[in-house]
Amino acid sequence: MQPSEISGLQYMVPSNPSPYSAPAFDLSRFSNPLHNLYIPPQLHEIISPHSSCINSNSTSDEADEQQLCVINERKQRRMISNRESARRSRMRKQRHLDELWSQVVWLRNENHQLIDKLNHVSESHDKVVQENAQLKEEASQLRQLFSDMQLTSPYSTLRDLEHALADD
Repeated sequence: MQPSEISGLQYMVPSNPSPYSAPAFDLSRFSNPLHNLYIPPQLHEIISPHSSCINSNSTSDEADEQQLCVINERKQRRMISNRESARRSRMRKQRHLDELWSQVVWLRNENHQLIDKLNHVSESHDKVVQENAQLKEEASQLRQLFSDMQLTSPYSTLRDLEHALADD
């Protein structure tokens, strides 16, 4: 695009100007948009007077240089802002990973404790099952013994046996 083709760029100053906002210039009121660059008074408040890039009494070449300098400053501010944003993003990601690892460690510990409890309960269950089987076997043997005793006993009932023992 040639300088003569520029129809106009608007410069808008916000009510609360930010040093990071990018100004646009209204060049439509000048015959040659790069001569006698007009800087609105609001911009003078934003730009420090000792800035090496902007001078209100500049020639065409200086105006081009000023615009490049402003663009470069914006790029640098944007680059710094992007780097800071990326750094914060990496920190958030690292915190999230740390929290996840902490959760993994806690869950593994909880899992080991639950496995230990399960093993203990399983062992207790096996012991109870074995003891129950032994008791059933003993009960069966005692029933068989009692049945054998009743068949071979001269006493017809258990009461007769109790009376006989009481008499002795």
